[in-house]
Amino acid sequence: MKNRIPIEVWVPDLTFPGWMDRWYQQAADFEKLHPEYQVVVHGKDFWQLPRQVAEAAAEGHVPALSEYYFYMTQVARDSLQQDGRPLFTSVEKAVAGRDEVLGEPVVLDDIIAPLRDYYTLDGDLTCMPSVGTTSLLYGNTDLLRRAGVESLPRTWQEVEEVCARVAALSDGPSHAITWSNHGTFLQQALATQGGLIVNEHNGRRGRATTVDLASPEMLRWVEWVRGLHRSGHYYYTGKIPDWAGTLKAFADQDVAIRISSSNDVNYMFRAAEDNGFGIETGIFPYDESVPYVGNAIAGTALWLAEGLDEATREGALAFLMYLHNPRNAAERHKANSFLPVSYASHALLEEDGWYDAHPHHRLAYDHVMRFPTGGAGVPASEGALFGDFAGNQDVMTRAVGDVLALGADPAERLAFATVEAQQLLDAYNEYALASGFRDPENSPPTSLSVEAFKEARAGRDYSAADMEAVVKLHR
Repeated sequence: MKNRIPIEVWVPDLTFPGWMDRWYQQAADFEKLHPEYQVVVHGKDFWQLPRQVAEAAAEGHVPALSEYYFYMTQVARDSLQQDGRPLFTSVEKAVAGRDEVLGEPVVLDDIIAPLRDYYTLDGDLTCMPSVGTTSLLYGNTDLLRRAGVESLPRTWQEVEEVCARVAALSDGPSHAITWSNHGTFLQQALATQGGLIVNEHNGRRGRATTVDLASPEMLRWVEWVRGLHRSGHYYYTGKIPDWAGTLKAFADQDVAIRISSSNDVNYMFRAAEDNGFGIETGIFPYDESVPYVGNAIAGTALWLAEGLDEATREGALAFLMYLHNPRNAAERHKANSFLPVSYASHALLEEDGWYDAHPHHRLAYDHVMRFPTGGAGVPASEGALFGDFAGNQDVMTRAVGDVLALGADPAERLAFATVEAQQLLDAYNEYALASGFRDPENSPPTSLSVEAFKEARAGRDYSAADMEAVVKLHR
């Protein structure tokens, strides 16, 4: 068909086998149903896509759909087009209460609560959740059974007991447990305790202006990790984040337990099969001494450009609904172990017998749905929303690395990290509010001074030499 209406879609190429092929096939399948449209999918570099979208918008060219990682949500909300209009518009408002768009059933009301809640602000679903993950625990059942452990640990206290049993093996692994030094696990640990990263209800009741990386919940987690490390139980590779290094340690049976993303299910089970040992999945452990509050999610979402002509907007919305219909969402889960994004897709997987044949794929869904927010307004479970989230993650993981590798005091080091993260947030907010956010990677502030660190310490008695040593780490 001549003169087809183009729908440009920019997505991060996650480099999984067949990842972009699936995108191209779904675009082609949609075109068969809607021959008046041409869906042009561009796979972009994961790290550069938000910047590339911002640069394109500054030149007056905006893709109809852009896929952003979850910690870029505030950036997406703040971004502007060349003429000063918002770069993106609300998907829910664009659908405007309809049951279908160009014959494609609307699936917005069927999105599972944890994903819907993260991208909802003031009751409005701003974008379409496309990929969802959470954190899980994976155990080498051969090593654990030899240590007399019959079930995977669910709490921090049980993890300590299991680690002690594994350490007691005469020919056991060098360490009992590992995970990557990545911000997602810090956020997960905070969520289980109800801890927050930023003010304003974790950025949900207004723009976040204050960061706290030295909260009681953060300190409780970091001190617990330090204890595992000092006891010789936790294997820290010394690199940030080093997903590959921790996976290799598990595959080589140098550890009995690894905590990682639910997206790693396929890789973890393949590692176990290739190396001849049994494996089970368990939930991300929580501190039994405090109430269990919730479970955090990560992932991506597709954002709809503001100001599209009616035909392009309708085609883009229809494509969004097609991508997330129950069958396509279920197949996406099967291919990459991402969470099924809708209740209907989860039900379809049940009906197909997928979970019966692959029970390890069921746990991630059950885990995030164990404490669905469902309008309860638990900000830890909804997830934080604030500017320069990515930079904040770098700050917190460097702090944890210093505690583990250099023996830094957790309270002191996290107080320093809070000042550093606050400067990043201040710089972001100043830029975003003054001129409209156009560069998703605003320059970080200069290194903290000893004077700034003194203020963060609130007068605690540490020598200037001690403070200088910490400051020099990040110059």
